[in-house]
Amino acid sequence: MRVSTLLPLVAAAPALALPSLFKPFTPPTEIATQAFDTAVSWVHSALSGAQNKWDDLETSISGDLSVAKVQMNGIEYLSLTHPAFPLHRLRVVKPELCDPNVNQLSGYLDISESKHLFFWFQESRHKPSEDPVMLWLNGGPGCSSTTGLLFELGGCNIADKGANVTYNEHSWNSVANVLYLDQPVGVGYSYSDSGEVNNSPAAAEDVYAFLSLFFSQYKEYAKQDFHISGESYAGTYIPNIASVIYKNSLALQSNLAPTPKLPVINLKSLLIGDGLTDPYNQFGSVPDWACDKTKSPYAVYSDPEGAECVSLRAKAARCQALVSSCYKTGSRFSCVPANLYCFSGVFGDLQQLGYNVYDVRKKCDRSEDKDGPLCYKEMGWMETYLNTPEVKAELGAPDHITFQSCNMNINRNFLLQGDGMHDAASLLPALIEDGIRVLIYAGEADMLVNFLGCEAVLDNLKTSYSGAFAKASKKDFVTTEGDVAGWTRDAGNVAFVAFHDAGHMVPHDDPVAALTMVKRWLKEKPLAK
Repeated sequence: MRVSTLLPLVAAAPALALPSLFKPFTPPTEIATQAFDTAVSWVHSALSGAQNKWDDLETSISGDLSVAKVQMNGIEYLSLTHPAFPLHRLRVVKPELCDPNVNQLSGYLDISESKHLFFWFQESRHKPSEDPVMLWLNGGPGCSSTTGLLFELGGCNIADKGANVTYNEHSWNSVANVLYLDQPVGVGYSYSDSGEVNNSPAAAEDVYAFLSLFFSQYKEYAKQDFHISGESYAGTYIPNIASVIYKNSLALQSNLAPTPKLPVINLKSLLIGDGLTDPYNQFGSVPDWACDKTKSPYAVYSDPEGAECVSLRAKAARCQALVSSCYKTGSRFSCVPANLYCFSGVFGDLQQLGYNVYDVRKKCDRSEDKDGPLCYKEMGWMETYLNTPEVKAELGAPDHITFQSCNMNINRNFLLQGDGMHDAASLLPALIEDGIRVLIYAGEADMLVNFLGCEAVLDNLKTSYSGAFAKASKKDFVTTEGDVAGWTRDAGNVAFVAFHDAGHMVPHDDPVAALTMVKRWLKEKPLAK
């Protein structure tokens, strides 16, 4: 890992960035949508579980819809295509690993001739027909959401150096139908034949394309509440994705969309964990987190007026000046210098302290035979497991794809577009004012995207709830087991939770508390108990 330009969850090295080669998603025509509807009941029967995966297959259906078994790379998929929707195809298999007692889908959405997004869907363990649908995204940029499934909140946990998985009793599919999406293309099992995405707005269009087609196929889920969740660089992804969904939903509801029969995605809330959303205020918080023990229980410097802290304040101020320029212009020429300086300048000395920057309660030896480049041996275990030929075949991933927990080329491309220095938080007020709730949460031991900065994202949002949130007092956050796991503040449609015993990856570090939070949030119950 090159520590000079660390980004959330991964580091990147400077290189030439590739321009985006992809056009925005074009919705299918009404004819295609109606044709897809013809196959919904059949597709649902496949999901519900015939004895043989494709026992109910019909190779010819009225209309122009083509529903067939296809063989690609030695894998049999269910394929749905339509001539009015020529660049899009859904290829699905039904895996039975990880959490075999629930219905699962995995495979690809081919959203052009060259882009293929991998997804893995796990139904709720309890009430799949009633529980909401949740999309989970990991960050990076360039880190696979499949790692979130196997390491944090999915139906199973990676184990035995990648030779096995174990049941996760605290999985978030205890309360929701969870959809994990490897995006943008090039991340995890997702792949592209001719180029890569290098910015969050373009990635958001691809995610909207995926969701539109997924809910077109599985309309029973389209009727349920939908929530977007994720961590780290997903703090940038999520506002962009939510904004695209919101704008398209308004157009659909106003009969202004070119394809009025597309499903309206029932977006209800956003859950952002330790996310990079407002870099100006978040980088500005680093000196307080690192130097002031009255504000941060995990401050790494003992003397707030010492040379290290004086230097850190100066670097944070310089970073904020550069970010401010990026906010004003949105230009790559101002945003890239901000991106490079803020991560290298502000975190340069902090990284040399030897801590795990994602959880300073731990040290980190980045050698391959110790903690590994990302400070977690399990990242390598997941690569071992997910590159096993049998696992690939079960999930519908081509054998020629090499799974990486984090793709450094994607990381570099986003870095050198200055993408992470844009004000993603500015996209949130319109959503909040129209009833979409926003929860930001963070682990207090996270150095890289610290909890003070995450709280500051909400403190600086300009909404009708701003005054009430500023006056909101901290209340204990108590788990279902009766433990005080942190504290929370809330007002109207916005809320914040800080976790005492967690770092960057809260569902991994404190799974009981994380699941408690999700249960209450999805049911719109008070977070403080």
